[in-house]
Amino acid sequence: MVMQLDRVEAIRKTPLFASLQPNELERLAESAVEQKLGRGEILFLAGEPAKGLYVIVEGSVRAYRVGVDGREQVIHVERAGTTIAEVPCFDEGAYPSTVAGEEDSLLLFIARIEVQRLYLDHPRMALSALRVMAARLRKCARLVETLSLHDVDRRLARLLLAEAHERGRRTGTGWRIDDFLMTHQQVASRIGTVREVVSRAFSRLQQAGLVRIEAKSVHLPDERGLRQYVEG
Repeated sequence: MVMQLDRVEAIRKTPLFASLQPNELERLAESAVEQKLGRGEILFLAGEPAKGLYVIVEGSVRAYRVGVDGREQVIHVERAGTTIAEVPCFDEGAYPSTVAGEEDSLLLFIARIEVQRLYLDHPRMALSALRVMAARLRKCARLVETLSLHDVDRRLARLLLAEAHERGRRTGTGWRIDDFLMTHQQVASRIGTVREVVSRAFSRLQQAGLVRIEAKSVHLPDERGLRQYVEG
């Protein structure tokens, strides 16, 4: 179980709730419900009635939609220290995307009525919510740009650069991502293609000397060169 002190700290770390006073954080922590989510396990489906939002305490989750051809397209991935499913708490609609565990994760569920009470009582929280929504909108705009204007090789290179900055480590002029656990199918769902095309794209980037695969690690030896390639 997550102890109450840990719950308070987990909620406080999120951009949405960071402006709340200690007593409000404690109240949220008391009402929050712990939920474990396995890798690949679905948290909720797009179109389901929304009951509240989730704080990601450990791990990460992905929000995605499934096309008419059955192909999955990831909209965004959220990691520990963020929230997921905020939109229905403000427009009272259904969940806009399906959300599943990107890895084994620990979440805290907060009911919509609690969130609505807070943003009515605390205008500063409403401003925080606007910032969160604006950041999501920018992510969606970048996704549309990437899918519509870049070929698969450049989409893959962009993803690898983003992953490197998110959880990689510097190696001189480049980056190294240890324990790169995404399968080619998962990569495909992130960049809007299919597994076979991802495999060929990895091969081309390796042949060009922009990417090096070593067991479960991905090495980007020249960040500047890779970024120039992305920008075309």
